[in-house]
Amino acid sequence: MNHTEQLTRYLAQFVDEFVQQGLTDVVISPGSRSTPISLTFAEHEGVTHWMNLDERSAAFFALGMAKEQKRPVALICTSGTAVANYMPAVVEAFYSHVPLLVITADRPHELREVGAPQTIHQPDLFGAFVKWFHDLALPESTPKQLTYVRSVAARSYHQSHANNPGPVHLNVPLREPLIPDFSLDDLWKPENKPYHHFLDGEKQLSLSNIKSVAKMIDDKENILFVCGPQTDKASAKAIARLAAHAQIPLLADPLSQIRAGDHPKDTLIETYDALLKIKRIKENWKPDVIIRFGAMPISKPYLQYVQFHPECRHIVIEESEGYREPAGLESTFIYADSTKFAQALQQEVTPKENKSWLINWSDANQKAREEILSQVAKEDITEGSVMYTVCSQIPNESILMVGNSMPVRDLDSFFLATDKTFTTAGNRGANGIDGITSTALGMSTSGKRVTLVIGDLSFYHDLNGLLVAKQYGLNVTVVLVNNNGGGIFSFLPQSQHPKHFEVLFGTPLDLDFSHAIQMYGGSYTLVEEKKELNEALIESYSSPGLSVIEVKTNRQENVDWHRALWKSIEQKV
Repeated sequence: MNHTEQLTRYLAQFVDEFVQQGLTDVVISPGSRSTPISLTFAEHEGVTHWMNLDERSAAFFALGMAKEQKRPVALICTSGTAVANYMPAVVEAFYSHVPLLVITADRPHELREVGAPQTIHQPDLFGAFVKWFHDLALPESTPKQLTYVRSVAARSYHQSHANNPGPVHLNVPLREPLIPDFSLDDLWKPENKPYHHFLDGEKQLSLSNIKSVAKMIDDKENILFVCGPQTDKASAKAIARLAAHAQIPLLADPLSQIRAGDHPKDTLIETYDALLKIKRIKENWKPDVIIRFGAMPISKPYLQYVQFHPECRHIVIEESEGYREPAGLESTFIYADSTKFAQALQQEVTPKENKSWLINWSDANQKAREEILSQVAKEDITEGSVMYTVCSQIPNESILMVGNSMPVRDLDSFFLATDKTFTTAGNRGANGIDGITSTALGMSTSGKRVTLVIGDLSFYHDLNGLLVAKQYGLNVTVVLVNNNGGGIFSFLPQSQHPKHFEVLFGTPLDLDFSHAIQMYGGSYTLVEEKKELNEALIESYSSPGLSVIEVKTNRQENVDWHRALWKSIEQKV
């Protein structure tokens, strides 16, 4: 059997097993060494291939697809620095629990470490940021090697989404010639079933353990439920119903999926970030027990609040193994399915009869809401009113993606509870500004309309990602908040050192983004008033393709406006 037939049969079994396991999408960047892998995926009728030319953007594009689909998506690139360009997205996927199958072509072993072109040390390149790494054997078509390569594909697919999902890296060494022969007979597995089967059970606490948590809640008065960033809407509903039943305040992060939807919001406290900036509340509203579902909330005042009360009992509910406790507090970790845990706890916990704790939080929340609404209703367009307007106009059953730094914090402040049904998303694993646009574009491949609110620095950082919107006609509305630099630094201590602030932290771009939007085939609108923003959003949602709505703001005015709002909330409360 010649080299080409061995190569073809080996990779056909590899690709086919991924499809049998459930893979539906692969994102490919062009390259020579990856030719046989790319061609084999493209040849298989059971998988859709997406071309994305820039590897860094491609990886975030795949991340967005996997985030929305909640199942693994594959990535393919050639050897060398192409692989290194995957690193930021791999890191984000690892920390935000998104399943990715990173498949990198490599030179054969005899060409490694000898100065061969486009060859770097790819084994274990991603280090601790992948759940599993495997350097595949060179292609052979013996029965043993064909079952071997199927086994690797099956294991990697399962590994990527089991327990805490995350990226898996498969490095594939290939010798020339690199062109497969798809005219060969019997390339794909004749029977439609996977080589390996994996049956996962759900993690549940025993009834006695559920009862012990319920007793702790019943025995104490000042209880808080907290839900951090998470994507499971069933879990969000179960947590909201638990809090409403127990009559306990629920502090819900803007990415928790709790602030929007038709579930009960009787005890929802969505303005806690503003409330916990108030010294009296932070110091005097002492919690006895905090039960947190998932990751730590975005809010820094919340972090400072729990650190101010270290004697509080902390219980953290996680879906699987892991340690997310940045406050460094003594905690009890419960590894269980959060939906089933909340439902079981609701059956055992007694609704609070003394509602003074809940009343205090609810009254303060209502006053903060009223003050926020009064400020965003004013004529001037601000970064806060932009976010509020987007949340008001966004269509049902769509996706709101927000950039890091200021946009996600403005979402925390101005995303008020609503019965509308939409998903909120962000890259909060590593909190970087890279790849935000590509992630949003990847999410849009689901067919849902995506609205992205992003700052100018993050937008600039991923301009290459816009090409895929043009290629595939993706429906994305980008609200570009342009304060000409790094707006969040104006809130930080660095702003008190004006000598070097603008060069090192303010970093004004002074760019006219309209040219880039035109280059990538999008529509561009510059708005200066809230009425114009409303009209532009409505127009965008009724139009296909890429729409970019730019709002220009002033960094210092934005700081002053936010601080004045926080002060007025404190006075009201």
